[in-house]
Amino acid sequence: MRTYDFTLADARLTALSSGALWWSEAGILCVSDLHFGKSGRLARRAGNMLPPYENRETLERLEADILTRNPETIICLGDSFDDLYAFEEMDEADRLWLTCLMAGRQWVWIEGNHDPGPVDIGGTHLAQFRAGPLVFRHIADPDASGEVSGHFHPKAGLRGIRRPCFLLDGRRLILPAYGTYTGGLRSDTGVLSELMGKDAIAILTGNNVQPMPMPR
Repeated sequence: MRTYDFTLADARLTALSSGALWWSEAGILCVSDLHFGKSGRLARRAGNMLPPYENRETLERLEADILTRNPETIICLGDSFDDLYAFEEMDEADRLWLTCLMAGRQWVWIEGNHDPGPVDIGGTHLAQFRAGPLVFRHIADPDASGEVSGHFHPKAGLRGIRRPCFLLDGRRLILPAYGTYTGGLRSDTGVLSELMGKDAIAILTGNNVQPMPMPR
């Protein structure tokens, strides 16, 4: 199974194997925590040298989702760039690639805790975005309903193998991190257990999209 359909606040949504969210009726593709430039930040701050190809891998998956779904609007749910230098140091070819993906679409950059603020790459920069019955923001508001957020990079799994996952209950959806080189927070971590209702499920991403009761 490459997708999983569900309803949140009367909106019919689809979790994609890539970790993106597709809202067909509204023509919205939503991704969270791209973290462009993470390898560069790790090298600058901690001396950890990782192959500097994560931007391209993330862009490849994003391009594939865009070509498959042809969205009118793309929402990036914050932490799109790992820090200010991540945008400044972005390879010119990768920046052009991203610009081409943005062309002809409404592109919404939601502010995250890593983001350097509005960057000179186009699109609309907002603290949150409302569409129909849903509100899109970076960090979940415990009192919100009909909310789509990111930030926590949730992971869950079976038999000790954890995969990035969506977390869903009757009030909110938390997206997995979309970017390459992003870590994850186990779904049974206290903050996620407190945010998600007792009926929450985890929707595992990867080659086989699999819903399961959210591990606590």
